[in-house]
Amino acid sequence: MILTSEMVRAARALLRWEQADLAENAGVSLPTIKRIEKESGPIPGRTATAQAIEAAFAKARIEFSFDRGEAVTKLRP
Repeated sequence: MILTSEMVRAARALLRWEQADLAENAGVSLPTIKRIEKESGPIPGRTATAQAIEAAFAKARIEFSFDRGEAVTKLRP
């Protein structure tokens, strides 16, 4: 799955995380998170960074999927 900046922002909102919270949980720098969220579309940069962000969200019970071509971000119970 290709993670987008919109999905990242939606996931943070569901968790009520600040950008600094995501940076800490994903083990990436705050400037990296800010840069990722600044632009629309697939997150730029290294694949390892996207994987770290996705793993942090998975640990926090965030699930990403697509429904009829639209990205869906939800919090699992």
